[in-house]
Amino acid sequence: MYGYGGSFRRDDSKGKAQSRGGESLMEIEDAPVYRCSKSHEKIYQEWFALADSDGDGRLTGGDATKFFGMSKLSRQDLKQVWAIADSKRQGFLGFKEFIAAMQLISLAQAGHVVRATNDYSTAEVDFENLEPPTMEGLDVLLAKKKRASRHEHEGSPPRQSSTANWFQSPKSAKISSTSVTSIIDGLKRLYIKKLKPLEVTYRFNDFVSPLLTNSDFDCKPMVMLLGQYSTGKTTFIKHLLKSSYPGAHIGPEPTTDRFVVVMNGPDERSIPGNTVAVQADMPFSGLTTFGTAFLSKFECSQMPHPLLEQITFVDTPGVLSGEKQRTQRSYDFTGVTSWFAAKCDLILLLFDPHKLDISDEFKRVISSLRGHDDKIRVVLNKADQVDTQQLMRVYGALMWSLGKVLNTPEVMRVYIGSFNDRPIKESAADGPMGRELFEKEQDDLLNDLRDIPKKSCDRRINEFVKRARAAKIHAYIISHLKKEMPAMMGKAKTQQRLIDNLEDEFAKVQREHRLPAGDFPSVEQFRENLSGYNIDKFEKIKPKLIQCVDDMLGYDIPDLLKSFRNPYD
Repeated sequence: MYGYGGSFRRDDSKGKAQSRGGESLMEIEDAPVYRCSKSHEKIYQEWFALADSDGDGRLTGGDATKFFGMSKLSRQDLKQVWAIADSKRQGFLGFKEFIAAMQLISLAQAGHVVRATNDYSTAEVDFENLEPPTMEGLDVLLAKKKRASRHEHEGSPPRQSSTANWFQSPKSAKISSTSVTSIIDGLKRLYIKKLKPLEVTYRFNDFVSPLLTNSDFDCKPMVMLLGQYSTGKTTFIKHLLKSSYPGAHIGPEPTTDRFVVVMNGPDERSIPGNTVAVQADMPFSGLTTFGTAFLSKFECSQMPHPLLEQITFVDTPGVLSGEKQRTQRSYDFTGVTSWFAAKCDLILLLFDPHKLDISDEFKRVISSLRGHDDKIRVVLNKADQVDTQQLMRVYGALMWSLGKVLNTPEVMRVYIGSFNDRPIKESAADGPMGRELFEKEQDDLLNDLRDIPKKSCDRRINEFVKRARAAKIHAYIISHLKKEMPAMMGKAKTQQRLIDNLEDEFAKVQREHRLPAGDFPSVEQFRENLSGYNIDKFEKIKPKLIQCVDDMLGYDIPDLLKSFRNPYD
């Protein structure tokens, strides 16, 4: 469908709709685009019902190609219309987006050159009274539809009220494969139909991760910042936003004492954690498993900002040293960071040149990021506080410390910079490396951040496949433990023996199903969760559920990737 319009962003400072690369359809302010008179809205409702072949309230690419083609505009113009109207990259148009598309087509037919190079002003256009576009052959199609509807009404019994559909079983409503509109939409449907039944049957949500919701698929990419106190996490976010966010506190002492999600919103406000966790349109319902003690230390900070339209930031409390800090926390700090790590697209570990020691708690936090190594970026912040010679020593010491904690032979990339609004200190700018080093390093990290929206679709697929494989292994483990239980006597002793020798049972499952050892969960964590359940109540292996997931991984997801492209390409 018209190449799916490329990438789109809104420049709020100028009130323009722009596409990446500096090309835009026209300079349109946000407010008037969806506005039209009641008489025109009635016309558009009739047109939308005709164009929407599935009748599901979503105009897909194929339907739009046929309907928009009746305007006789060039393919390039229609491609730009789609790009602006489908600004959320959903792969379909709702009714409001359809109105916007019709208004853009009408302006193009009126002779306006709808390109970024023109100096077109929306002040000249009255969107509310803008006449609908001319669509060749539309009158004939509308007349045919009215005649067919009249004949159907005369020859059939009275139609059931639409409210009756509210009480029908959801199983009766089958969704055709052609109604899938994007990769994300396809993943949602595959999860509900094929992966979720396996997770529910073997209690994957109790042991590993809560069940996914629509908001988990639709949420914006997230970046989490981790580090000890006063390493510049909050200042880093402020530097990127060029402004402070509601509830931000910056100081040399531990100031951020809670997890703060900084995201886009209509106005500046802070939302308490208990409220955020129950909002269906936010992907944080899984945090309720950490209890009220954590939710009281969690909040959402909203503000209107162009960057936050693309990325959400997660600011975390500063990690302090050792057992003292661990015992003072009233919630599972490591568990929460692990939960966010699974949801995030990028994890920034911030270090200070004067705080290179990795405390016990920080080691546990870094260990909890296991399986998300590809998301981790290390940032040596405030590097302008030391001179060139000291910086070389600090860099070497940091690499040595990280090597001991990460337990990998590969050298991790460390970004060097000073991410704040102050100019780089002259002492750091002098010397053989100088200011150019800081600027190049900071540009590399910022380029990595800019690529996050483009890579988010691939990341969602990657995380979905990882989850499916983890769910399969979990099902094999649960069913194996169930099989080992006796039919009658000695169930309590057998269960305790299985829990004590859990590592051996994992090895049996691995050999039986030829699974990679690295994909198995942590033995200690699984043992802790397992102690609260009666193994005899678990389900036996159900080959049909496993086969559904295998088919999804082997056929459905590859077919989905062939049918749809990344909306940011």
